[in-house]
Amino acid sequence: MALLRSVTPYVPGTYAKKRPEAGEMVSQFVREWESRRRKLAQQKGAPLQIPPCICFSRKIGVGALEIADLLGRKLRLRVADREILERMTGETGLDKETVQFFDEIYPGKTVELSAMLFGEKSFVMGDYMRSLVGAILALAATESTIFVGRGAHLILPRDRVLAVRFICSDEFRIRRLAALLKVSEAEASATLAKIDREQRAFFKKAFAKKDASPYEFDMVINCDHIHSPGLAAELVSRAFRKKFADEETR
Repeated sequence: MALLRSVTPYVPGTYAKKRPEAGEMVSQFVREWESRRRKLAQQKGAPLQIPPCICFSRKIGVGALEIADLLGRKLRLRVADREILERMTGETGLDKETVQFFDEIYPGKTVELSAMLFGEKSFVMGDYMRSLVGAILALAATESTIFVGRGAHLILPRDRVLAVRFICSDEFRIRRLAALLKVSEAEASATLAKIDREQRAFFKKAFAKKDASPYEFDMVINCDHIHSPGLAAELVSRAFRKKFADEETR
């Protein structure tokens, strides 16, 4: 998503560190899921086990993806960000059989979720949401995953998730983005304003929600006060290990 003229485009959820190419990661995730699905198909009636996962919710620019990468290395968990999920819901991602598979495992679940989110207008994003639900469940079912964005904490079983909300002032996000892209704070502010509008529109359409309530999360971290991404990752790591202390999480 190119939002600045004559400067390096800012893609929501990215930061200075070079990350693995998303297409390669998606191909690997899809192969892992297909292998997992074949095994499940051979075990008729076997319940689908979702290992413990972590879901990050944030406003763009707070630095959640950087924290997720640090946390992923610390806990040896993979990270699925917005770009990964978008690709998995596209033509090169999961096939229609995956959506059908989850419809069979959770009979009526996608319909129930759609009705809860959209009410009488459930048809508006029905196909997209079915694909998004399938992508998130497929990733979560193969191994413990750190999800960044796309409302994953609203889709996965709540008892299988450590849900974390990252907040900060607009001033923090503006300074961070201006430094990241080497642009003026005025340009960074205009970019974030546009991204915020797009994010609000997505959540209103996808989840019928205007804001993220703090009651949805296990913990809320204010990056105005927790400045270090390493410290934030450590706090989440400890909470995750404590919450799922009775399970093998690595």
